[in-house]
Amino acid sequence: MLPIAGEPIDGGVVGIRGDRIVSVGRRAADGPVEDLGDVALLPGLVNAHAHLELSHVRAPLGEPGIAFAEWIRRLVAAHRRGNMPGGEAAVAAGLAESLAGGVTRLGDIVQPDWTAGPYAKSPIRATLFLELIAPTFERIDAQRRAARAHLEAAPPLPFWQPGVSPHAPYSVHPALLEDAVRLAARRGAGVAMHLAESREELHFLATGEGPFRHLLMGWDQWDGSLGEPGRCPRDFLRALASAPRALVIHGNYLDSEDTAFLAERSDRMSVVYCPRTHGHFRHDPYPLERMLAQGVRVALGTDSRASSPDLSLLAELRHAVRRHPLVAPRTLVQMATLAGAEALGGVDPAGRIEPGRRADLVAVALDGPPGRDPFEAIVHGAGPIAAVWCGGARVDITRP
Repeated sequence: MLPIAGEPIDGGVVGIRGDRIVSVGRRAADGPVEDLGDVALLPGLVNAHAHLELSHVRAPLGEPGIAFAEWIRRLVAAHRRGNMPGGEAAVAAGLAESLAGGVTRLGDIVQPDWTAGPYAKSPIRATLFLELIAPTFERIDAQRRAARAHLEAAPPLPFWQPGVSPHAPYSVHPALLEDAVRLAARRGAGVAMHLAESREELHFLATGEGPFRHLLMGWDQWDGSLGEPGRCPRDFLRALASAPRALVIHGNYLDSEDTAFLAERSDRMSVVYCPRTHGHFRHDPYPLERMLAQGVRVALGTDSRASSPDLSLLAELRHAVRRHPLVAPRTLVQMATLAGAEALGGVDPAGRIEPGRRADLVAVALDGPPGRDPFEAIVHGAGPIAAVWCGGARVDITRP
């Protein structure tokens, strides 16, 4: 058993009453004990960034190394052609795939027409970040109203909590970003923003030129008010720092001063790393080691099936350890559990196995020689998800 907040317990036993953990140790407090075999028992995995509306996409768009702006062009074109049906069926499929992969908590980016049905039927608890896009001044008011309505909705907790996602520096007017952060602060909600995702984005911020400007002009979404040249990711980090919780999605090209800024505010700011999406675009090596050394809180996400082959957070873990062999396996597992839970926040935090916490658990089958460090066995092994519990109840993780 890997409590995450404490040391591994060989032969550990978790006592559950109702939806809560009541005891953690080497023997049960009372009642029968179920032997799970040779597994590692973890808190439920936390996927801090997903786009479940794209769960029907069969394979990542474009060839590996595709330019990011071209990938966006293809994504939008596929939507317009109706090749990505989305809707409740896609979200339900994404939730089922996530649950089968051991995810019990996730952060999902949703559109204004999202519906609660799939989330209400799933035992996964979700933070739903409403995506805000307003590259022109005339679109700000409508997006501001949508953000306010989303944040002021009274969610039937605990199955979802609201957040907002000003999409990215090339698609959100600075005035809307300020409004979104202010509205989130009033509600105590989280804000998620794609930032420092590509070199094309950095070029756009610095010069106001390049592929992103061409995209916007081609879509008749350019009025010259999006921002002055000479900007950088830190301008956006400063704006996000006023939010109760801020998730910087990707952060592939954050420099050392950016990550130092985040480290100083790790109580409320996090980075979400999506390893296989990063690999699909063949970005420069991810600065994970530097982020962790500086004290940045880094969580893991799957992004979407339009840039990653599936929604398996365990596969993201195993990809990350190959890319970052100097990062301790224990640290990587913490990124997939506790760091993600802290990044998303909420009234009933997850990410640890300890008395009083909600009993969201996952068992990962172990392979390899006995006595191996369990964290190494998880990230270097090939064992599948063996069982999942949400709120103390074992759930069916078979998928059609």
